Amino acid sequence: MRRSGSDDRRIIRGERGSAVLETALAIPLLLLVGVGLLEFGRAYQTSQELTKAAREGARLAALPNPAAGAVDAKVRQYLQTDGLISDRSVGVSINGSEVTVSYPFQFVVLQPVAQLLVSGSMVDSPIRVTATSVMRNEAGS
Repeated sequence: MRRSGSDDRRIIRGERGSAVLETALAIPLLLLVGVGLLEFGRAYQTSQELTKAAREGARLAALPNPAAGAVDAKVRQYLQTDGLISDRSVGVSINGSEVTVSYPFQFVVLQPVAQLLVSGSMVDSPIRVTATSVMRNEAGS
């Protein structure tokens, strides 16, 4: 049996509709994956910069008789150099030659999703990223 021309047109229209629907579903997913990669890449970069700042602070804290406030200033200087904020919201804890830096990281697009995963609430507060570094104390040598 042969199909008529109108049957062929209906099949083609149905395929077009399927393609539009698949595209409508795929584009948001691809955008979410792309934005997620950028956001988590930025979070990883921030973590690496915090680790570097904590390491430099611990290196200074391990020296004999560091000046008061010098370790905190060094950590904040490294944060500023890396393009991060270094105001009072950044916590710098010094315990001998162990330095811990706590940074308020805010996702730009994925903050609501991140809040659900990390803290279980939708409060618009930043996620704390911390880095700790310890150096051998040179004063004891």
